Amino acid sequence: MGKITLILGGARSGKSTCGLNLAKKYKRVAFIATCKPLDKEMRLRVKLHKETRPPSWKTFEPGEDIVKLLQKIGSSFDVVVIDCLTLLVSGYFLKKMRQQKIEEKINRLLKTLGAIRADSVLISNEVGLGIVPASKMGREFRDIAGRVNQLAAASSARVIFMLSGIPLELKKGKL
Repeated sequence: MGKITLILGGARSGKSTCGLNLAKKYKRVAFIATCKPLDKEMRLRVKLHKETRPPSWKTFEPGEDIVKLLQKIGSSFDVVVIDCLTLLVSGYFLKKMRQQKIEEKINRLLKTLGAIRADSVLISNEVGLGIVPASKMGREFRDIAGRVNQLAAASSARVIFMLSGIPLELKKGKL
């Protein structure tokens, strides 16, 4: 049974760097990317992210069917990095999926992560520290993302909050 480490933080807080550094301690690493680069700027970001990963890592871009992928590859790797949970939730949200359904999908993902042999590093944005979003849609997304992060934290052996590149360990446990 693998252990989950959740890494939270704001934009450009060092979440991905922290996750990559944790994963580098393992020999066989699977990297699951959840970003769907829809414009030039996002494609550049994805390209830069790919360049920071060791070439020996196997990258997967499964879209929304992460659970099926994990069931297939979970015993082939020592650690699985998922970057990031927020973009996965965003995809569900933009498909007009209700909060209850999103939470069910995330709970299934978390249960699968706990059941596979590989440890996992789950990266997510903390979107609830800023101002109250002006739009109803923005507030709904913030609320869902916050709830999903709570579910992920409850399922994780270790939780790290990144602040300006500094890791703050909120829940201690070994990965």
